Amino acid sequence: MQYHVDGALVPEGEATVSVRDRGFRYGDAAFETLRAYGGEVFEWAAHRDRLRATCEALGMPDAVPDNLAVRVAETLDANDLRDAYVRVSVTRGVQPGKLTPREDVDPTVVVVAKPLPRGGVGGERVWDGPAVVQSVRTRRPPDSALPADAKTHNYLTGILARLELRRAAGEGYRPDEALLRDPDGNVAEGATSNLFFVTDGALKTPAEGALLPGITRRVVLDLAEGESFPVEIGRYDPADVREADEAFLTNTTWEVRPVASVDGIDVGAGPIARLLQRLYDERVQRRCY
Repeated sequence: MQYHVDGALVPEGEATVSVRDRGFRYGDAAFETLRAYGGEVFEWAAHRDRLRATCEALGMPDAVPDNLAVRVAETLDANDLRDAYVRVSVTRGVQPGKLTPREDVDPTVVVVAKPLPRGGVGGERVWDGPAVVQSVRTRRPPDSALPADAKTHNYLTGILARLELRRAAGEGYRPDEALLRDPDGNVAEGATSNLFFVTDGALKTPAEGALLPGITRRVVLDLAEGESFPVEIGRYDPADVREADEAFLTNTTWEVRPVASVDGIDVGAGPIARLLQRLYDERVQRRCY
């Protein structure tokens, strides 16, 4: 594999960053996970804009290079990839070991990629089956502590949540996604996903403020607007999810992934989740293949 590091393609074994890089030392960095279908990055503009917004929130508004799309395309081409996972990271770069960053920024920009199955109509899912979801004690930090809409390298909350899943696992029970709540106890999101569930024909998803509003989440909401069922964005208790008629998770690589159970209670997929899966696949097909 070849990766793009600071404007140049280098072999995987040589793709390194400095131990003094602030992305390594402090998690002082922004990133985006992209998915390429047929050589085209799906929802590129939305991902680019969110990356820029995160960098702006971190006080480095000009850190995203103008030719980032070219770097992504070069990484895909160098590895002969058309269907792929792509991760773009932008750190504040190498600076002295002080918490307060310099005003001048020389960012470190890294693009990595790995193959994924073909998506779209008739494509292959990247997950093995519906998600087994478990509520965890770890809470999503309030927006006042850590901006919820900033996608940074600081993923400690998600890591702690996933470690709880490991401790919760037992014979015949292997949860693979954590359900986090906000400080008030309302359902927020998964460790790496956004949540949707259906009750009495209404599609529901937690309100923004204590969750990262995912790009795939926005696409699903857009698709749902064209359908006849109602859509509600609000505050929900974990019991609302456990008692739902169906539920699913969204993120860039999973796309639309049904939920098998929540806290050991069967939920499962249903007609709305299957419809949105199909509509999502059709949009990918139209735009990328």
